[in-house]
Amino acid sequence: MLDAAHLPDDIAALKAMLLASEARVAHLSAELSTRTAEIEHLKLVLAKLRRMQFGRRSEKLDQQIEQLELKLEDLEAEAAVAEAQAPVDVAPRKKAERKLLPADLPREERILHPAVDACPDCNGKLAPLGEDVSEQLEFVPASFRVIRHVRPKLACTCCDRIVQAQAASRPIERGLPGPGLLAHVLVSKYADHVPLYRQSVIYAREGVELERSLLASWVGAASALLRPLTEALRRHVFSATKLHADDTPLPVLAPGNGKTRTARLWTYVRDDRASGANEPPAVWFAYSPDRKGEHPRAHLAGFTGVLQADAYAGFNAIYESGRVVEAACWAHARRKFYDLHAARPSPLTTEALRRIGELYAIEEAIRGKPPDVRLAERRARARPLLDDLERWLQATLATLSRKSDTAAAILYALKLWPALTRYADDGRIEIDNSAAERALRGVALGRRNFLFAGADSGGERAAAMYGLIGTARLNGIDPEAWLRHVLTHIADHPVNRVDDFLPWNCAANLAG
Repeated sequence: MLDAAHLPDDIAALKAMLLASEARVAHLSAELSTRTAEIEHLKLVLAKLRRMQFGRRSEKLDQQIEQLELKLEDLEAEAAVAEAQAPVDVAPRKKAERKLLPADLPREERILHPAVDACPDCNGKLAPLGEDVSEQLEFVPASFRVIRHVRPKLACTCCDRIVQAQAASRPIERGLPGPGLLAHVLVSKYADHVPLYRQSVIYAREGVELERSLLASWVGAASALLRPLTEALRRHVFSATKLHADDTPLPVLAPGNGKTRTARLWTYVRDDRASGANEPPAVWFAYSPDRKGEHPRAHLAGFTGVLQADAYAGFNAIYESGRVVEAACWAHARRKFYDLHAARPSPLTTEALRRIGELYAIEEAIRGKPPDVRLAERRARARPLLDDLERWLQATLATLSRKSDTAAAILYALKLWPALTRYADDGRIEIDNSAAERALRGVALGRRNFLFAGADSGGERAAAMYGLIGTARLNGIDPEAWLRHVLTHIADHPVNRVDDFLPWNCAANLAG
């Protein structure tokens, strides 16, 4: 503190003391600003962590048991895929002895009569000779039943010719499950997030013992059967001119040490209903063992158009190619201000959220209208708000420490400003990437139940099934009813006409 009694009389000395004092004040001010920013940041992180807390913590032993069960599911499903793809002359792996189906289960008998009334060789009269009976376990809502396929044998009374109907087609050759049961297992695992070992316990309560290993082999065989349909779905998604993209972590068990590593699930959504389009919406998922940019570059290698995504740097090379135009997400930009506001409300965060809310109110009014109408409304109403918002953000940033979280939220928006405002000049583009985020919600729920995938192959299977089930839901179709229809017919359907089974192409054929 300066004391007038001890100040020097020399003007030069006084100036030197004053400059030193000002430097000291500037240093202390900068230090205080840094500490304030650190406190603000720690409060924000703490508030986020408190909101992220979910449910009780599982015991380590329970987690280890579930990890082993899930690892076995993926290994056994992979074995079924390998067997399905093996050459015909390769001996199949030895399977466990099949248990007899419970006698008290309801039976539904279906008699398959030959398509002819007379002997195909001599046109003689056909007489009963016996019959072949095989049983197939089927699932109908809330109950099991056994479908008995009875194929009477008819013998010609004039010659030795025997006539009999062909055996009924099955989703899995010589397999026990009917298409309804297979569909139920798949939807329970990938839509309802019930792991196979838990399903096994549920089915046992119905009096039917289905081991987890058996269910896993069914999942593997069904995923191999549905692979052409997954590829047809991919073609439909990437034929669009605008896509939504996002990714989410997926823990995967690392071989050998029992620990997990972080893989990724990528989602690509085609959904232009908000801009009045009639093309069916669809979602396709891809799995990768890491988050390197080479994966989305491979996924989008043949795509040309608008990509709406977050600020992930791995997309930059795609934008730089010139084939793909970047559209950013206002929901991401808003969330940064919202997190600050939830942790520590202030007039600044309140104003930011109010301004962004005005932009969303305009979108609510024009949702579902054609692109030209949306474009006209945005240019007239949203563009002035965006220009004013940019000026306000720039002016506000000048008053803040660059180390503060509030400044970081503003800098995020300003850095992406051209991509954030691109929707105002194109009626096809959405204000945010919510379509992709909605597609990933089921994955987030599944992580809580599954904990992780047992192997890379399990992640790839999950990606395929998430895409099929998610696309059915986007089109307002019950995934289980659709998969039941597909699994009933796909094995006998020409592979070059697999598009017939896309949800919107067979909706009229689905049972209620």
